[in-house]
Amino acid sequence: MKNKRFIISGAGSGIGRAIAIKLASHGAGIILAGRNENKLEETLSLLPSGNHLVISTDIRLKSNCEEVSAILSGTHLDGIIANAGVGGENHYGEEDRWDEIIDTNLSGTYHFVNAFLPQLIESNAPSKHVLLTSSVLAKLGVKHYTAYCASKAGLLGLMRSWAMELAEKKILVNAISPGWVNTNMAKEGMMGIANGLNISLEEFHKIAMQSVPLGRMAEPEEIAELVHYLLNQNAMTGQVIDINCGSVMSS
Repeated sequence: MKNKRFIISGAGSGIGRAIAIKLASHGAGIILAGRNENKLEETLSLLPSGNHLVISTDIRLKSNCEEVSAILSGTHLDGIIANAGVGGENHYGEEDRWDEIIDTNLSGTYHFVNAFLPQLIESNAPSKHVLLTSSVLAKLGVKHYTAYCASKAGLLGLMRSWAMELAEKKILVNAISPGWVNTNMAKEGMMGIANGLNISLEEFHKIAMQSVPLGRMAEPEEIAELVHYLLNQNAMTGQVIDINCGSVMSS
């Protein structure tokens, strides 16, 4: 990965941070993108020295993505990793989070990837990739997670369409489908469900792991290992790879 450059959204924490660390450890230059500049700087401090950059951007805003892309015009890219996302419940009514979740997870990914595609298309890199972070909930249903499930399922449609569109540009497009991953986002999601059931986080964790064949959460570093592999292969495109400790098998 030496001399390769990747842009990662949602790089300030969790899976995005783990991916950045993994790719940088193999010599890649990383553009860390996200809304929270302080968290991005924390990620930057964890990377080995190299050609890295922090950019503050809100992927929900098409204009914001395009402005940042213009600033980075001419920047060499080997891959776009659209990882940013939000989770949690949504309930129809005045407090509905539908727009927030769809605007971030689905529309935001659409804006982010399209904004940086020109740099990727123009790149002379022998291997070029777009990678989306979907979820096991693209295939499974959870009560009150209509927006999240719909957004993550929508990402798989985006992935397949882009894979067809960009094949002639020699760009490979794939997605990963994590389940429960040991991140703050997952813990917050578990806490929200636990509160709704009026049980403790520890009690819900035990319940949740009963539907996971391996009986555990994946670690962010394990997700990063898969991403590293996908960005180093040249024969797989239009695919979603499950990495959820067997959760899909229990559905």
